[in-house]
Amino acid sequence: MKIYVTGLGLISAAGENEKETLTSFESGKRRAGPVSLFSTQIQSPAYEAKGFSRHYFPEQLRTLNLCLAATEDALDDASLKEEIRGKRIGVAMGTTVGSVLNDINFNMEFRDKGSAPMDSVNLYLEGNLSSGIHSFLQTEGPSITVVNACVSGANAIGVAMSWLRSGLCDIAIAGGADELNKVPFCGFGALGILSDSLCSPFDLNRKGLNLGEGAGVLLLESEQSMERRKKKPRAIMRGYDFSNDAHHLTSPDPSGAGIERAITGALIDARLEPDAISFINAHGTATIDNDLVEARVLHNLFGSTIAFLSTKGYIGHTLGAAGALEAGFCILALEQGWIPGCAGFKKLDLNIPIAPVTQKTQIEGHFALSTSMGFGGCDAALVIEFPE
Repeated sequence: MKIYVTGLGLISAAGENEKETLTSFESGKRRAGPVSLFSTQIQSPAYEAKGFSRHYFPEQLRTLNLCLAATEDALDDASLKEEIRGKRIGVAMGTTVGSVLNDINFNMEFRDKGSAPMDSVNLYLEGNLSSGIHSFLQTEGPSITVVNACVSGANAIGVAMSWLRSGLCDIAIAGGADELNKVPFCGFGALGILSDSLCSPFDLNRKGLNLGEGAGVLLLESEQSMERRKKKPRAIMRGYDFSNDAHHLTSPDPSGAGIERAITGALIDARLEPDAISFINAHGTATIDNDLVEARVLHNLFGSTIAFLSTKGYIGHTLGAAGALEAGFCILALEQGWIPGCAGFKKLDLNIPIAPVTQKTQIEGHFALSTSMGFGGCDAALVIEFPE
């Protein structure tokens, strides 16, 4: 059964809509700088969504507001905003910060005083992304918020695909969102994997990642629903799979077994051979181990000529939003017929067998692959098709 993408909402440091995003990609513009959303002594550039100002719930986390904004954009794109009532709509969202990582005030006061008001706990419960979307839109249907490290957004899309295939719903709002937040910023700093300069995925001199924020939302539909609405698709979600290498809390299995299983499974789900893939939007965090392992797997599966990049040089690592935003970027690239250069890459690491594209590159074909890798050994892959 084919799953169609009829709407798209993308918000990141690269832009708050598709036009701004494509302009950043084409010009090589990198909108990163010092953190302004909170105070910190950590000197690492961050990719903030500087112009974002849509506050549906001012008292709520920025994460939920980012998610709602991208959801509205996807609904508008799918021409569904005014006709949403009465439809079987599922909501699957991934996040990292929109979870218990927002309880810093509670923890600080509890540590200092031995007790604390439950405000931040209530904020956590009320800020559940999928429940928040259902409440805001006044819709009903299956709902899940995935909190599975940096593969959360990709996992959420995979869950939504399974709902549509099983007939649990006719339409699904799927994706991920995360704000730039002090807790993960300090956490990644403590791990020693934040770069003090702009990140450089797959580069010889890569020093670590830059954190970012944003939201990516895809409006997924069954063929029957799309045809009833006489809506043309922007893309087809052809395949998905996930795995866990169970190797280490933060480092990937050096063999790449986990991400290789996810990619292979997604290709099997899509009923495609590796040579059908036109390009890959890799996870590419610009950390030493991740880029080395991922690039070796891509070389083993797709050979030395596959066109690939990491878009994290334009948006930073957006954690739970990453897989959804990057799937959305694949759709834009398939529509436009080009991918941008891998921002930050200059010199090939001799331990890495293939190099990403360094400039705007024309692509041919109809299939893209988006990969996601996360802490705890989590891996996921999505195969996306441009409809003829």
